[in-house]
Amino acid sequence: MEVLSMIGLIGGLALLIVLTMKGVNILIAGPISALLVAVTSGMPLFSQLAGKDEADFVTSYMSGFTGFIASWYLMFLLGAVFGKVMEDSGAADSVSKWIVDKLGMKFAVLAIVLACAVLTYGGVSLFVVAFSVYPMAISLFKQADLPRRFIPATLALGSVTFTMTSAGSPEIQNWIPIQFLGTNAYAGWEVSIIVAVFMATFGYWWLKRIIQKAVNKGERFEDRETDPTFDTKRNLPNPFLAMLPLVVVLLISYIFHDKLAQSALIIALLGGVIATYIVGRKYSKNFWEAFSAGTVGAIIAIGNTAAVVGFGGVAKNVPAFTTAVEAMTNIPGSPLIGAAIAVSVIAGMTGSSSGGQTIALPLLAPHYMDMGVNPEALHRVVAISSGALDSLPHNGYVVTTIQSICGEKHSAAYWPVAATTVVVPALGVILAIILFSFNLGI
Repeated sequence: MEVLSMIGLIGGLALLIVLTMKGVNILIAGPISALLVAVTSGMPLFSQLAGKDEADFVTSYMSGFTGFIASWYLMFLLGAVFGKVMEDSGAADSVSKWIVDKLGMKFAVLAIVLACAVLTYGGVSLFVVAFSVYPMAISLFKQADLPRRFIPATLALGSVTFTMTSAGSPEIQNWIPIQFLGTNAYAGWEVSIIVAVFMATFGYWWLKRIIQKAVNKGERFEDRETDPTFDTKRNLPNPFLAMLPLVVVLLISYIFHDKLAQSALIIALLGGVIATYIVGRKYSKNFWEAFSAGTVGAIIAIGNTAAVVGFGGVAKNVPAFTTAVEAMTNIPGSPLIGAAIAVSVIAGMTGSSSGGQTIALPLLAPHYMDMGVNPEALHRVVAISSGALDSLPHNGYVVTTIQSICGEKHSAAYWPVAATTVVVPALGVILAIILFSFNLGI
C-alpha cells in the first residue's frame, strides 16, 4: 500500500503540474489532483466513511484550504489593496520611472530588477509589481532591442528571489515562520544580507549572460500590436514622496514585529494604504475602484494559494508523505539541510512558497526545535528554501507572469525564469546553511 501511496503522491503532483500547464484553473486542478492522491492511498472520501480519528479526503482538503484563508486573509487583502492604490495613485510608476531614468538604457535589465525589488521589499504584492513594471519593461527592452521572452525572468528576479525571503521583508514568505518558531521578521539578518547580495548579483550576472547569448544568436525584440505603452504624459507624484508608503510599511513592521509577531504586518500594510492615500490622492484615477480591484485580487490570490494548500492537506495525511518527511528530516549532517530539502520539496509539490511553509512548518518545527536547532537560523533557511522549487511551471506567479502579463509561452520563457527563481535561490540556501554552520549571526 505504501508503494502505491508514493506512486499516487508523485502522480498527483505530476497531474497538478500538467493541468496547470494546460491552463486548468488551480481551484479545479487542486482538488482533482488531491483526489488522485487520496484514492491511491485508500483514504476515505467523506468523514461518514472514515473510522474514528481516520483522515478523509473532503475534511483534509477543506481543512488545509480554509485554515490558510483564516490565518492569512487580512494580510493578502491589505497587501493587494496596498499594491492597487500604489498603482492607481501613480506612486508605483513614479518609483519605477525614477530608478529607470537614473540608470538609463545601458542598464535596462538592472533598472527593471531594481524597480521590482524596491516595490516588493516595500510590501507591494508580487503580482501588482509585475503588472506595474511590465509596461516600462516592454519600453526598455524595445529600445535596447532585447528579446522579450526574457522579461518574465527579469521581473521575477527582482520580485521573488532576494527580496521576497530576506530579513525584514513584508512579504508573507518571511512572516509565516514566526508563529511556529517564535522568531521575528529580522531573524538571521546578518546571513540574510550576505545571501541576498549573492542572489542579486549572481542572478543578475547569469540573466545578463543568458540574454547576451540569445542576442548573439540573432534574437531581437519583436513588436506586438497588443503591447502596452507607458503613459509618459501622466502627472505622477514626486518619486521621494511616492517612496514614503514603502518606508511606512517597513517602519511599522519593524516597530511592532516583536510585540505582535505576524499580526504586525496587518498594521504595517494598513499604514501603507493610508500613507498612499495621503501622498497620491490628487494623482489617483479612482481610489475606491482601486480598493475594490485590490479586494477581488486578494480573494483570487488567496483562493489560488489555498487550493494548493488543500492539496498539501490531503498529501500530508497519506502514508507516503510521512515516509518522505522522515527521510528528509533524517538526512545526515546539519539539521538545516533536512529542513531546507523538506520545505523546498513540499513547496514544489504545492507550487507555492507560502503554501509549502504552511504545510511543512507544523510538522517540521517541533522536530527541529526539540533537536536544539537555532530558531533564527531555521527561520531564514526555511524562508529562502521555500522560494526555490516553488517556482516550478505550475506556480501561480510563474503562470500569471509568463502567460497573462507578458503573453509568452512557457516553452520560450520558463527556462530563464527557472534559472533566476529556482537555481539562484537554491544556491542561496546552500550559502545560508554554510554561513550558519560557522555560527554567523546566531
